[in-house]
Amino acid sequence: MSYTKTHAERELEILNKTIPDAIILEFKNEIIQLCEVFGNSGQSGSSAPYTARAISMAAEKLMLQRTIAPLTGEDSEWNNISGISQSPNFQNNRDSRIFKDSIDGKAYFVEAIVFDGDIGGRFTGCVEEISCAQYIKSFPFEPKTFFIDVIDFRWKDKEEKIPDTNGDWWTHKIKNENQLKEVFEYYCKKEIKSAVLTSPNKPHYVRRAHCQRQRHNAANVGGNGGLL
Repeated sequence: MSYTKTHAERELEILNKTIPDAIILEFKNEIIQLCEVFGNSGQSGSSAPYTARAISMAAEKLMLQRTIAPLTGEDSEWNNISGISQSPNFQNNRDSRIFKDSIDGKAYFVEAIVFDGDIGGRFTGCVEEISCAQYIKSFPFEPKTFFIDVIDFRWKDKEEKIPDTNGDWWTHKIKNENQLKEVFEYYCKKEIKSAVLTSPNKPHYVRRAHCQRQRHNAANVGGNGGLL
């Protein structure tokens, strides 16, 4: 028995006594088994932190059904979803955030950009004709999300004539366009065909307009899921 396993058993037992409804206790046996394998793997003081971090990051990605190896773009990675969607027609079966409109079409990643509002927090969609979805330059490909700062404006009316700090109609402006340089070094720009306008208490409205008029609920992407 490794000391790592002994340490894990003791800590989990203390956790069980002090926080009996802790989420990770459901996986107590699996955690102990992993710690035993890790403890017997011959890690040194310098390699242990690196290896532990790599294992935890890989486990997190796998449990969230993310990839741990680059996407290849091969035909076997695509599902035809034309029966349930007119466009896009193909979805990547290793990462459901990646689509293409035809079998030979250009693939794009719908979370290439996440906008970070100074008032409302993070959201996806488009701002000033910049979409969160961007074309993938080539395969193999590893998904990468860029966080772009935006200035939020709130209005009392959809015509955007009456500013209101509690208004339900929002618009956004990119704060620093230099942040986009890194985006388009990694991705090819995907042109916007239309903007989706939304208000938190009303249905979506679709019309051709400048994308900065798009409103989204400011939902945080990812979140800080706690171990306990």
